[in-house]
Amino acid sequence: MKMRLEAKLALFNALSKLLLLLTGALVIPPVVSRVAVGHTDQRLHEKMGEVLSLIRRDGITAFVRTEHDETYADYNLLKQEYITLTPVATKTSHPGVVRIFDEMRQVDNEVEDFRILSYTLPNRGARTYHLEIGSSLATVELLTTTLRHTALWVLVIGALLTILTDAAFTHYLLRPLRELIQRKLRGVQHPSAFSFEPIPTDTTDFRRLDTSLSRMMRQIQSAFEKEREFMSNVSHELLTPVSILQSRFENMLQDPELNDAHSLKIVDSQKTLYRLRNTVKTLLLIANIENEQYLRDESVSVAAVLADVINELEDRLAQREIRLLEELQPDYVLPAANRTLLFTLLFNLISNAIKYNNWGGDIIIQGKLRPEGGYRLAVTDTGPGIAPENIPHLFDRFRRFHKGGASPEGYGLGLPIAKTIAEFHHAELAVESTVGQGTTFALLFS
Repeated sequence: MKMRLEAKLALFNALSKLLLLLTGALVIPPVVSRVAVGHTDQRLHEKMGEVLSLIRRDGITAFVRTEHDETYADYNLLKQEYITLTPVATKTSHPGVVRIFDEMRQVDNEVEDFRILSYTLPNRGARTYHLEIGSSLATVELLTTTLRHTALWVLVIGALLTILTDAAFTHYLLRPLRELIQRKLRGVQHPSAFSFEPIPTDTTDFRRLDTSLSRMMRQIQSAFEKEREFMSNVSHELLTPVSILQSRFENMLQDPELNDAHSLKIVDSQKTLYRLRNTVKTLLLIANIENEQYLRDESVSVAAVLADVINELEDRLAQREIRLLEELQPDYVLPAANRTLLFTLLFNLISNAIKYNNWGGDIIIQGKLRPEGGYRLAVTDTGPGIAPENIPHLFDRFRRFHKGGASPEGYGLGLPIAKTIAEFHHAELAVESTVGQGTTFALLFS
């Protein structure tokens, strides 16, 4: 699944916090229970210390009346805590030993579980007394529940706060990367459209990435410029000798002493030379378009240009018995365009639709306004279609694909020219094809 880097980081943070919550939900209850029991035991020891301090200060008689052999007992209002001093036989006791345990005790008419501290006082006179201090386990459980809920709420709130702060910090941290993608990479169809203005950031990695991209685009831009200059120069230089050879062949054909066999060879050479001249002119056209040597200073009607193209190709349509259907709803006028280049663009698309169509097939030309703005002009044929593995290479120069064992005419420059002219008009040329059903080339004007 494709996700943005920021979304992946946010998802990772959320999942890590969820794992932390689950771990806390498993670990906190036993830990809190031990803390609550430990807290209760500490309170029992503190109360034992207070009782022993009072006994040392006031004597045992302050608690019990030994002449009546009575037991001292003290309970709080809700019977949740108690203290008892009970005379015991010395043989059955262990003076000075403190024990803490859970046991049931009857308080008045109620029986309840208590956490009990048991301690036998050393002999004081003729009697030995056993001290018990109890705290109701219901109180311990209440404390445990309160601590557990408090800890879980603190954990949940802490996790939510960290998720929000992590998301905000990640959003802030990745801001230079978003600007780098939006301002420098997205929508850049050509090195000349790349912005070399540095992205403001204090993150070293993003600064290095920005610098590396700018350096790489400068090198690519330089290579593109050298390629354009080379193609333009070579095309110009080749046209002259081609024209000279063409003239020489024509002069040779005028020689009355030339036999038929040599005449046929010269005619074949002229055809080859003609294709070479067209290829050179095509390369020169591409170079001139890429070097922006054409102007886009005309308001051009798509319907008018299309009518000229269809008129030019009428004989080829009739020759292959291909039906052509136009559906322009409505016409579209390009405010800044070059009519000659648009004619070449549509001529190449429709010419390909004829060339690679089935005999007696159909060509449908549809034009309609796009919901998001702009215009879509589509040329659809009913030919054999294009294999999916070939579609990414359709606009490569000098690449041809064989269909049905027959080699197509030309040298694979029709579609590259169409794409170059489309980009010159800030339009996108898209292709959709289904093997056995046909192909659609769509011009998307913004």
